[in-house]
Amino acid sequence: MGGALPRAADGAGRVRARLDGGPAGLLTGYYAPEYAARTRPDPEFSAPLRARPADLAPDSAGGGGVVRVAGGVSEPYPDRATIEASAPGPGEILAWMRPEELFFLQIQGSGGLVFEDGARRRAVFAAHNGRPFVGLARLMRERGLLPDEQTSAANIKAWLAARRGPEADALMRENPRYVFFALEPDDGGHPRGAAGVPLPAGRAAAIDPAHHAYGQVLWIEADAGALAGAFPRYRRMVAALDTGGAIRGPVRADLYVGRGEAAGTEAGRIRHALRLWRIVPR
Repeated sequence: MGGALPRAADGAGRVRARLDGGPAGLLTGYYAPEYAARTRPDPEFSAPLRARPADLAPDSAGGGGVVRVAGGVSEPYPDRATIEASAPGPGEILAWMRPEELFFLQIQGSGGLVFEDGARRRAVFAAHNGRPFVGLARLMRERGLLPDEQTSAANIKAWLAARRGPEADALMRENPRYVFFALEPDDGGHPRGAAGVPLPAGRAAAIDPAHHAYGQVLWIEADAGALAGAFPRYRRMVAALDTGGAIRGPVRADLYVGRGEAAGTEAGRIRHALRLWRIVPR
């Protein structure tokens, strides 16, 4: 990010270094969802929650990509449509979910599962297929499927649920990224982020590690929310403790707001213009 960053003293022996250098960035929100799950499929719970497949491996060429290795030959790992059209391998099915809820679990990266007998487990990120992330909100706005101000996560999920089947599947498959999971005991706490520590609700953010280090303290100011029902402003100190496939650029952050339905409602309405500072020693 060459060049000196504008700085302003905060009165507490620290300095806020603003990361501007251009138009305002973007603040979005995420949360730890809780979803119903089943041990066997049925017409409603028809989407398999898949474990990391044995043929997925890091790309030996570097760059953070992944490949499929079979018979000593490697190739780019298949996209969402191809994966969903293929049968899971032995032991790869961890649970069965509603298709649109699995899709949102893959966006969030982790979440709680409640099975039919009341047992609770946590689905945690294990790997992804290396394909780019494509958000549905923009596609739905461009195609007139939802008004711009109504493209919250809750409204998108409701649209998909109402059209469960070929129509919803076709739209979800336009996001080629596919995420695989592992199951862990669910202690009712908050998930761990990419930094390896539990995320404090409202005080942790996912960032682009190409521009920020994990553990860095940031100051966010965000307003001009684009979605109906959103809080008008976010202004607070957060720690950079996580990342995500859609979080790219120096002035981009995804605020972790907590666990459960209320947190999901708030997170799904965050699409605000962002100004971002680093908190650094004087």
